[in-house]
Amino acid sequence: MGFIGQHKRTQGNGNYRIGQVGQQAVVYGWVQSYRDHGGVIFIDLRDRTGFVQLRFEPSHQVEAHKIANMARTEWVLAARGEVIARGDNINPKIPTGEVEILVDEIEILSEALTPPFEIKDGIDTGETTRLKYRYLDLRRPELNRNFVARSKATQITRQYFCGEHDFLELETPILMKSTPEGARDYLVPSRVHPGNFYALPQSPQQFKQLLMVSGMDRYMQICRCFRDEDLRADRQPEFTQIDLEMSFVCAEDIYEILQGYVARVWREMLGVELQLPLPRLTYTEAMDKYGCDKPDLRFDLPLTDLTEILRGRVEFRVFADVLERGGIVKALYLAQGDAFTRKDLDRTFPQEAAPFGAKGVAWARIGANGEWSGPVAKGLTDELRAEVEAKLGTAEGGLILFLADKASVVNASLGRLRLVAAERLGLLDPTKWAFAWVTDFPMFEHDEAENRFVAMHHPFTSPRLDHLDKLDTDPGSVLAQAYDLVVNGVELGGGSIRIHRSDVQKKIFSLIGLSDEEAREKFGFFLDALKYGTPPHGGIALGLDRMMMLITGSDSLRDVIAFPKTQKATCLMSESPNVVDDKQWAELHLLPRRD
Repeated sequence: MGFIGQHKRTQGNGNYRIGQVGQQAVVYGWVQSYRDHGGVIFIDLRDRTGFVQLRFEPSHQVEAHKIANMARTEWVLAARGEVIARGDNINPKIPTGEVEILVDEIEILSEALTPPFEIKDGIDTGETTRLKYRYLDLRRPELNRNFVARSKATQITRQYFCGEHDFLELETPILMKSTPEGARDYLVPSRVHPGNFYALPQSPQQFKQLLMVSGMDRYMQICRCFRDEDLRADRQPEFTQIDLEMSFVCAEDIYEILQGYVARVWREMLGVELQLPLPRLTYTEAMDKYGCDKPDLRFDLPLTDLTEILRGRVEFRVFADVLERGGIVKALYLAQGDAFTRKDLDRTFPQEAAPFGAKGVAWARIGANGEWSGPVAKGLTDELRAEVEAKLGTAEGGLILFLADKASVVNASLGRLRLVAAERLGLLDPTKWAFAWVTDFPMFEHDEAENRFVAMHHPFTSPRLDHLDKLDTDPGSVLAQAYDLVVNGVELGGGSIRIHRSDVQKKIFSLIGLSDEEAREKFGFFLDALKYGTPPHGGIALGLDRMMMLITGSDSLRDVIAFPKTQKATCLMSESPNVVDDKQWAELHLLPRRD
């Protein structure tokens, strides 16, 4: 019988404390470091809970000392011995720093090659190498803590919804029908149905609504979703969301259950008490004041619309031309204008705004006695400058950033500059949490390229009931019963009250350009279900990966997903996606591509 069969681990390596001196300990783990101090060997042995120092005295156990002398970094060891105090050699930097284990018996369970990087935090090894050896990267304490936290969060989630609020945890299909709306589907060819394909779900939207039709009443799932889209720091081709649906509810019920959930998570994970109910602002308020529908509310720095003040009165050609074409002019006022250099004004701000369509950023500094300097200074009369100053509340040393264009460009560009300025001014406090509900989204967006309406959220979102008549007369003005939960400028989740009437669903499909035949082809099973007694229902989906990125303070989703993909949607560790052989192509009734 080997060491494991003889000795059960007494506890995690990082849990040994001074109160356990004199007790026998059995530990397993990886060699973090090896040191020989004049014949006395010290090994830091690491497991998921941390590490403890092992001490090997040549005069205590000769055989154990001999084996320890062979061990190297990342070898897997088992050891048994007595917990003793370190005496004068306490290490206050680690939790186990007051004790060590004087080893009586040791066994080498597994040897290891020299790792391609050190298994510790703060390494400068590139992400490409770390992703290739992800199983080693996950040993590092920083990433280890992320996944301990993720596990805790999922347990809180199940306890809150299922244990305390009567939700059923139910599964929905992974192989489903392709109903392309929004992002591109991942497709899976069917072997038994030649020429046909399954799609991997972008979300369980239709199925969770069908569960409400089925009378399940309250559904919860921690589910995998798939979207074939270009990646960035907060996107992955496969991701996890906390998916919910409830019958016989209104938006207020969703707000109540969700804000109670995030309050529980932030309390138990971070020790932070959120003030409930969470604040709310409408989509229109968010866009007007902050330029985006997921505003960072840790700081103010509002945008101010100057369109009506300047319309028909301004001589500054850039502003006048935009206003004549029906555009708008907005300003962002920065009281600490001295924090921004001429380089910021001429290069940084324009470069940050350019990706959103801005052709430039005008500016004015407020000097002594209220004197203006900058490109806008001579373009406004004294009277207009006074009105702008009164509107913005300017003072000596302030800086005004102006942007003139169509509303979408102005809002997006100044919204970005607001964040750039806040970062420079040190306003992005990582210890502060600013949650809010954003409500009353437009039902539709206008796709200029195809000259048609598209659903802003998804086509199963219900219009506001008092806007139903507008579907026939003015669909562009219809507001949806949709809501997003945002925190610190991040969309944590989004949802809506759903359409439960087949006539309304048919109308929405028609407005987004789906004929009866197309709607039937894509969503026939769902439309049929709506005819058999559908309860009013609604729900929301929270991004678990995104939530954990926030809670752990990580910079990327890849740091909270065990085996993530790169920004090119590849797995460097398993080398996927990969080429398959001609036999597999033939079994799927497909022709292989020949370059």
